[in-house]
Amino acid sequence: MTQLEEEGAGRAEKSGSPDQGSDKAGRAADARAAEAEWAAKAQGAHGPDADAGSLRLDDQLCFALYAAQRAVTAAYRPLLEELGLTYPQYLVLLVLWERGEITVKELAGALRLDYGTVSPLLKRMESAGMVRRERATRDERSVLVACTGRAEELKERAARVPGALFTATGLSAQDVVRLREELWRLAQQADGTGSGSS
Repeated sequence: MTQLEEEGAGRAEKSGSPDQGSDKAGRAADARAAEAEWAAKAQGAHGPDADAGSLRLDDQLCFALYAAQRAVTAAYRPLLEELGLTYPQYLVLLVLWERGEITVKELAGALRLDYGTVSPLLKRMESAGMVRRERATRDERSVLVACTGRAEELKERAARVPGALFTATGLSAQDVVRLREELWRLAQQADGTGSGSS
């Protein structure tokens, strides 16, 4: 506002001109609009975009992942029982079928487990005749693990498990690909290995 406009506004206020009432009404309307905007923002803070700060159980990402993991593992159970396998044993064999003989350290890395968790699992599988372990000839500190003939025979029967799981869950192949990519991206971000962490 220029100096002349300020002086004119001052004279109008002193003289009680009609412009004074309209100016007050405008300011009141602006105030009401500002209040409405802040109210909308406050309401939005409790909407879907605010779930990250919610303490409701069903709003927790970790609980959704936990519930999904339990449900998927339960769906696997009857399929794996036909093979005489538990879910952790199935995962071990998936790695060995894919990579062949590897070190226990490499197996633990592939499964995202620590060495102390994998070792007793392999011991039970060895007792069941599914894997064999032996010291590496080049480095006796390393232990090699591989499938036995019995485990290799299970591979063909296990080939039906992924498709049977799709059927049990009702997921399409496209759904599985999209969900798997999103979960791997989440895992990488949570581990600090995703591109967004740099």
